[in-house]
Amino acid sequence: MRVFEGGSGSITMPLGFLAAGVRAGIKEQGEDLALIFSDRPASAAGVFTRNVVKAAPVLVDAKRLPRTTARAVVVNSGNANSCTGDAGLQDALRMGREVANRLGVAEEDVLVASTGIIGERLPMEKITDGIERAASSLRRDGGADAARAIMTTDTRPKEAGVELSLGGANVKVGAIAKGAGMICPNLATMLTFITTDAAVAPGQLQGCLAQSVEKSFNCLTVDGDSSTNDSVIILANGAAGSRLIDSRIPDLDGFQEALDFVAASLAKQIAQDGEGATKLIQITVQGARSFEEARQVAKTVANSPLVKTAMFGRDPNWGRVLAAAGRAGVDFDPTAVDLSFGPVPLVRGGEPLDFSVAQAQEVLSKPETNVLIKIGQGPGSATVWTCDFSYDYVRINAEYHT
Repeated sequence: MRVFEGGSGSITMPLGFLAAGVRAGIKEQGEDLALIFSDRPASAAGVFTRNVVKAAPVLVDAKRLPRTTARAVVVNSGNANSCTGDAGLQDALRMGREVANRLGVAEEDVLVASTGIIGERLPMEKITDGIERAASSLRRDGGADAARAIMTTDTRPKEAGVELSLGGANVKVGAIAKGAGMICPNLATMLTFITTDAAVAPGQLQGCLAQSVEKSFNCLTVDGDSSTNDSVIILANGAAGSRLIDSRIPDLDGFQEALDFVAASLAKQIAQDGEGATKLIQITVQGARSFEEARQVAKTVANSPLVKTAMFGRDPNWGRVLAAAGRAGVDFDPTAVDLSFGPVPLVRGGEPLDFSVAQAQEVLSKPETNVLIKIGQGPGSATVWTCDFSYDYVRINAEYHT
């Protein structure tokens, strides 16, 4: 499997996909409307926020997926079109209809996504003009523009991709994502769009996507807040000429591995670019009874403001980690816990160890910090990605609307 990250791993890397990113004037500056288009019908699947309050685009897409004939995804940034009532739902439907009319496809084959401020109506005249420009700007190298157009408080675009031999053909999987704050997926203000030129049936595609999301985006948190707009959407158009990927081995395993890699790469990129973040923190819990319990402990630690602020201050205050783990709602023996920050062991068998504070601070000064917690001898393990809380996180979110 050949790995691409950064600009070379865009959603237009797979055959048959075009994209564009244009400025519609929704945000104060920069591109803010993206369009992704398959030149042929594609299988499509999606995973969406578990928040009870769902944005209008989520409601539209959830009714349309999975399907066999998807052709396009239109995305705006700067406005979430959430908590906007029936009028917002009609706006979301209109976005899809405007795209369908300009590209000559069925309205139901267009998926819609939005991100930005909650509770405000979309500026539909600007959206419509932006869709017209985007439709006329579609191109094979437009993926990078689309990645920028979906950003809100992100400081950089997120892209990833892989290439592999699969189903008798050379297959590619490419993806873009946005997300920096309001991130604690079940899914977060997180949007991810994945394309592949492999041939995958919609039901199988839905299953593969759900499996990838569970161990990537649902193992991601920036601030513990789950959004109304979280969406992960995948299109598979079969343009590579591969045989249909179904439950047969090894085709399915190979595709799952590729999808898992792309999803995990984007999840880590989102955590690394968390609002105001200065470092990526990877928290691994081992020895739990199940993956779910290990993830619950890791996510509780990752969401702890006390842990996150200590990480920002390079303070090896490991007691905060154990305190958070202990309130995760998972039963374990605290006298059997091991804890380390990177290569520095801090606790063994529940007993504190003598360690060099200077060495621990050096570990916490790096752009990536690994925290390992062993809570027993069980088979369950999970890794969660997060970031620290800096002064800038408060500033960004205090001023977000104004």
